[in-house]
Amino acid sequence: MVRRRWEWPEKNELVMCTVNEVFDQGAYVELDEYDDKQGMVHVSEIASGWIKNIRRHVKEGQKTVCKVLEVDEDKGHIDVSIRRVKDSQRSWKSEQWKRERKAENLLDQAAKRIDEDLDTAYEKIGFPLQDEEGEIYGVFEEAARRGKEVLEENLDVEDEWLEAVMDLVETSVEPPVVDVKGYVDLETSTSDGVDVISEVLQKARDEHDGSDADVEVNYIGAPSYSIKVTAPSYKEAESVLRDVAEMAIDLVEEDGGSGEFYTEMEEE
Repeated sequence: MVRRRWEWPEKNELVMCTVNEVFDQGAYVELDEYDDKQGMVHVSEIASGWIKNIRRHVKEGQKTVCKVLEVDEDKGHIDVSIRRVKDSQRSWKSEQWKRERKAENLLDQAAKRIDEDLDTAYEKIGFPLQDEEGEIYGVFEEAARRGKEVLEENLDVEDEWLEAVMDLVETSVEPPVVDVKGYVDLETSTSDGVDVISEVLQKARDEHDGSDADVEVNYIGAPSYSIKVTAPSYKEAESVLRDVAEMAIDLVEEDGGSGEFYTEMEEE
């Protein structure tokens, strides 16, 4: 089971769950990331609209992503929802769950190499990385790209732990490559507007030459252009995407034109 240092989930958190019991008024689910914690999904939170047969929507043993609605630690109650989870959120959480399980497997292997257990691996490695970076596997990916110094920057731990983890990272973790895409609408009233916009986009793209990010700009149809950024991490890719878009808009506005940036998710 993937673990968290904290005992209880937070309101609005997305959690991976296993359905334990289904009954007419809802279902009980086990929160896979929180030891011994169970949530309740009311039938109204299973799916949108009227539900004639709840078992057509959820079954015992089913894995599902839920959104935490309320947490009452005193009573030990957790209310969660399935219907309030968007498809994009479900995909994101499912991918994060896979990454967390990969990280736990690496922690377990590292612990066995130095005759320690998984609990100790979490205390030494896992929880500190969760505290500092929000996740474990992302740090392992960065270490695969940049080397042992990434672990040294994030951890205050004995060399035997660093060596055990780094050996596994080098053989088991692929350096990440992430693509993000957005759009800009760029308009100018000058007679040479097309040339102005082409020059603007070239300047914005050239600003990131030499970095780890690759920027690709394509014309869609007046006045829209797509910007695709490939980078080692989502955080870096998203940052470069917004930088390029904002710089292009600023340059067009300086020339008397206008611009707007939007992402695929916002477009929907």
